[in-house]
Amino acid sequence: MKNFLELIRNCLSDIREIMPWDLEERLAENPDLLVVDVREPYEFDAMHIAGSINVPRGILESACEWDYEETIPELVQARGREVVVVCRSGYRSVLAAHSMQVLGYEHVASLQTGLRGWKDYEQPLIDAKGRDVDLDDADVYFTPKLRPEQQRPSGGAA
Repeated sequence: MKNFLELIRNCLSDIREIMPWDLEERLAENPDLLVVDVREPYEFDAMHIAGSINVPRGILESACEWDYEETIPELVQARGREVVVVCRSGYRSVLAAHSMQVLGYEHVASLQTGLRGWKDYEQPLIDAKGRDVDLDDADVYFTPKLRPEQQRPSGGAA
């Protein structure tokens, strides 16, 4: 049985990752680039890259196809466009980019380090109302907050 990080590593051999400075450059060079944020809507509303679209990971595959309630026309029509998939840390985006490649997206990449890395590179984020997000607030937001019941039990049991 594989664990989550092994699943991510297996997908990495099939997809391309870019760093935040690469995304900054690609956005400047290609105004047609589509940034797809696969986080949940509440995460997207808190902060995201300006101009990105929110397609939660759980509905991505049906959002990429016609004739589903989740269909997002801009995404369906983007198979030939340059697409960069983003999430908080760069893990969900790896899985999403892999799925999109399987579905025929020709120029898709995942943002390595995710929006945390984008923020660390001091790139702007906006909230749902289009207001700039203070990067110190983003730092607090992106810091993982595990509850005790989410942590591995002592003694190393799975």
